[in-house]
Amino acid sequence: MIPRNTKEDIKVLYVGRIDIDIYKCITTDIVTNDVIITDERIQHIKDRHPNDYEKFYKYLKEIVEHPQYIVETAKPNTALILNEFVDGDEQFKTVLRLTTSTDNPDFKNSIITFMKINDKEWSRMLRNKKILYRKE
Repeated sequence: MIPRNTKEDIKVLYVGRIDIDIYKCITTDIVTNDVIITDERIQHIKDRHPNDYEKFYKYLKEIVEHPQYIVETAKPNTALILNEFVDGDEQFKTVLRLTTSTDNPDFKNSIITFMKINDKEWSRMLRNKKILYRKE
């Protein structure tokens, strides 16, 4: 049997605060505007997307607080955020799980994954996914 993490085992980093009005395109039942990332998710990003976390973590706060696009996903209460930063010519895909009234009250909105994407993936996502939110 694999041991499960207890609340005390999970290390959490605070990322920022979302504008709930923007994220209502996903669900109107958002109970907090705080966004966190767990050490387990950081390790996932480091394992699956080498160097992305170390090089681009500085963008996470801006991505969740000021999304340029939110597109539809198959997962409930989950935002797929797309952001492009002109200064570094970088494009990112971030998955944010929103906390609702049906979740554990101790939970916060949580980054599931985060990665740099190329122009082709950026264009494909905007072309093939339903855009729920676009920054004016």
